[in-house]
Amino acid sequence: MLRNLFSIVRFFVFWLVFFAITRVTFELYFFHKLNGAGFGEILQTFFYGLRLDASAAAYICIIPLLVFVVYWCIPSRSVKPIWLKGYVWFCLFCISLNTILNFNIFREWGTKVTFRVFSSLYHAPSEALASTGSSPVARCITIGILLLGTGILLSNYIINYNFKKPVTEPRVKTVAICLLLFANFVLMRGGLQTEPVNQNAAYFSDKEIMNQCALNTEWNLFNNIFENFRRPYNPYVFMQPGSAAQLVQDIFSVKGDSTLKVLTTNRPNVVIIQLESYTASIIESLGGDKGVAPNFEKFIHNGILFNNIYSSADRTDKGIISIMSGFPSQAIRTVVADTIKQKKLPALSTVFKNAGYQTTYFYGGKSTYMDFNIFMKSHLVDHIIDEFSFNKGQVKTEWGVYDDVLLSKHLQYNEHQKQPFFSYLQTSTNHEPFVLPVKAHYPDDDAEGDASNKFRSTAYFTDSCLNAYFEQAKKQAWYKNTLFILVADHGHRLPRNISEAYNPAKYHIPLLFFGDVIKPEYRGKKISKLGGQTDIAATLLSQLGMPHDQFKWSKDLLNPQSADFAFFDWDNGFAFMLPHQTVAYDNSGRRIVYTSNKGIDQKTTDKTLLYGKAFLQQVYTEYMAF
Repeated sequence: MLRNLFSIVRFFVFWLVFFAITRVTFELYFFHKLNGAGFGEILQTFFYGLRLDASAAAYICIIPLLVFVVYWCIPSRSVKPIWLKGYVWFCLFCISLNTILNFNIFREWGTKVTFRVFSSLYHAPSEALASTGSSPVARCITIGILLLGTGILLSNYIINYNFKKPVTEPRVKTVAICLLLFANFVLMRGGLQTEPVNQNAAYFSDKEIMNQCALNTEWNLFNNIFENFRRPYNPYVFMQPGSAAQLVQDIFSVKGDSTLKVLTTNRPNVVIIQLESYTASIIESLGGDKGVAPNFEKFIHNGILFNNIYSSADRTDKGIISIMSGFPSQAIRTVVADTIKQKKLPALSTVFKNAGYQTTYFYGGKSTYMDFNIFMKSHLVDHIIDEFSFNKGQVKTEWGVYDDVLLSKHLQYNEHQKQPFFSYLQTSTNHEPFVLPVKAHYPDDDAEGDASNKFRSTAYFTDSCLNAYFEQAKKQAWYKNTLFILVADHGHRLPRNISEAYNPAKYHIPLLFFGDVIKPEYRGKKISKLGGQTDIAATLLSQLGMPHDQFKWSKDLLNPQSADFAFFDWDNGFAFMLPHQTVAYDNSGRRIVYTSNKGIDQKTTDKTLLYGKAFLQQVYTEYMAF
């Protein structure tokens, strides 16, 4: 009997071995990120990852174990080996596929595969696939095939596909079955402690990349899926609700209104141009690469640049809500995808429509993406101009029309647009897979898997499209009475390969107020107040003398009395920024993973972290209440 039961142990051990192989594969693929990590530290990723590996292996074992128990209790029936082999091969295929999917996800987002990946694939399959266009597909497929082949080969040596049912007394059989099921249950939950094992079990290092290496990719994915489908609750309760609410209220409180009035009129047309992935790393005035956006530099000399602005998160669906509704990102959730909750948000389009403005939304792709069209319609946007408004011959990418075509459409439309108007434009050319209708400005000599020059070229193209747009707009009557707001939907890891999810540089973006309605004495001025996309609403409406109380997560960047701070988050983590300290916190590992000023006193660091926790707790509380 013991020999036959040992076959179950061999089955379990096989999955531990295969998980170790996938961890080696991950570490080799991202070996360049392990600079400074010693051999001993790399070995620790296997030791600290073992607990989650064992839990994931136990979950895989549960089906074969239950089948074994059932047929052990039916003496006349036997199980053919082929079903187990099919099950193993299926699991190997899924794990191998998940491993190579994780390469691109981790490279782009700095986190491992989560439910959001599959949600995006379900809601917008063509756009999701287009996002992988810059990935080294051939290399990933090759690795996946090698992993699958290795797993199948090893399974033939380690797994006993022909094990027989033990012959034993009924009482011994009952005890053995109970012990097997109990042991597997304990391994699944990671021990006998009160709370089941969580991601924190794999966190051991101050270097986030080492913790990500230790974290079991499959366990993390299924845990994330479970969290998304379980009964709604707030996973970010760090303190008493009253304490969190008070901290948020305190940091938004303003002693007086001494807002700088920078406009020549309080009733201009307003055009917000949301620039796809326009990270600060390509804006010279923000410390970015020189020459990638030369026209933007020209715009800066004639506008007001807010040079200390950070995106709320790392995806468009979160950026558009932060800009339009002044509502921060919710980390593991995205409110725009919930058509019931999104309707309860305030929006700039609603404010302007109620003030007598005509309202429009321009997007070169499908406005149904992430239910953007529903958001716009429910927030009083009069006309939506998207991919279906263009000739089919103009739609040349998965993201719709190129930016030059989109901006030209806006010019044509505005020739007959009644003033005043509010218009929201969403560009898309500077998005993976970084394709262009013209010759690339930068040579495509990137190493495989590095699309930095492709990114620079599409950013350069968008910059040239903006310049052409403004040159033509100047010839139209509405131009002189128009305020343009140029802002990115989010930052990007490219062109400097800043992929760590917690790194503020990845979220640093431009925000520019531009146009003839800006008073001459303020043109070329730079505002260094620390803020985010959410602050556009209060800043804009304050200039126009319109109330903005409904945008309670937004502060006026032109009011010297408002506090300097910014907040951004990623899947299950957040960062809070104050002038002298930034703290990034990984909620999975329950630890600080980044501080900008290591020499500052601990009190300031603790204060910064406390504000960040209060922020995320209150944001998620409000999200649930919608």
